[in-house]
Amino acid sequence: MYHTWMRYFTPRPVHHRLGLVCLGVGLQHGALPPVGPRTLDHHVAVVISAGGGWYRGPDDRRHTVTAPALLWLTPGTRHHYAPDPSWDEAFVDFTGPATAGYTELGYIDPGHPLVPLTDTAAARTAIRRIARAARPGNPYLEVETAAAVHELLVALRRARADTGGDGHPVLRALARDAFLPLTVAEHAARHGMTPAELRAVVRRATGRGPKEHLLDLRLARAKDLLAGTELPVAAVARRVGYDDPAYFSRLFARRVGTAPVRYREQQARTVPGGFTDRVPDPHRPPLVAPAAPGPDRPATAPGPAGGARTAPGPSGMQTDPPAGGPVT
Repeated sequence: MYHTWMRYFTPRPVHHRLGLVCLGVGLQHGALPPVGPRTLDHHVAVVISAGGGWYRGPDDRRHTVTAPALLWLTPGTRHHYAPDPSWDEAFVDFTGPATAGYTELGYIDPGHPLVPLTDTAAARTAIRRIARAARPGNPYLEVETAAAVHELLVALRRARADTGGDGHPVLRALARDAFLPLTVAEHAARHGMTPAELRAVVRRATGRGPKEHLLDLRLARAKDLLAGTELPVAAVARRVGYDDPAYFSRLFARRVGTAPVRYREQQARTVPGGFTDRVPDPHRPPLVAPAAPGPDRPATAPGPAGGARTAPGPSGMQTDPPAGGPVT
């Protein structure tokens, strides 16, 4: 016996221009029947939060699935899977031109269709948003569900068991050391790796090479300093790892599209009272207190990843949408 609830949508062409569109959502648990073998023309993220089963890809090799886990079903790829004996599953069908960018960045990984996860709480929160948006007559359905698909892809990327929520340890070290005057080879040596090994780790995690990743970190910090402080451009250059201010300015202009001085003029936020005498700490943003509960803002108990807590259904399934009747 199993329980299933699902909805499918037909977004219009204007919605596809949002980059991603949601084509369907489902919540299921129990001894579900096998899926496939089949081939789809769109993407599906199948999030398995409890139980286990098996998966077969185009090579027909059987892979064991143990929750928490993700199955990536990508366009044109034959797949076949089923619980054994049962699992809790939530799935989202989606498509759109933005899938190419998410794939290039490593958020969608066709080469690894079975992905172990650390947990599924944040992903299921995003999927519940889609399920709630699917209520009959919702005029914002396509836009709400599209936004939630973006949220889902980020949540799944963070939950990958091979990196952890803050990324691979090497990425954390690169973020820490990005502003030191080190070459890629020197960064690799600090981790006992060859440059090729470092490139493989960074590309798998970010979709780009280490040189590009380090440059992005440096430019992001330079923008913070230009917009949030009155430090001279030469001092900004030194703080992000460039001893030659002229080289830094050329590099900044080539990548950002405007010179550092011009960027500061466009973005600077000068607050009377000396706000800009401190260098902003990217790890300690100011916190804004939430609004107090009132007639239009009832208090709710926080659930996973900040969502409202709902009562769990059978086998731990959340019961936001009405579950379908048992199917045997």
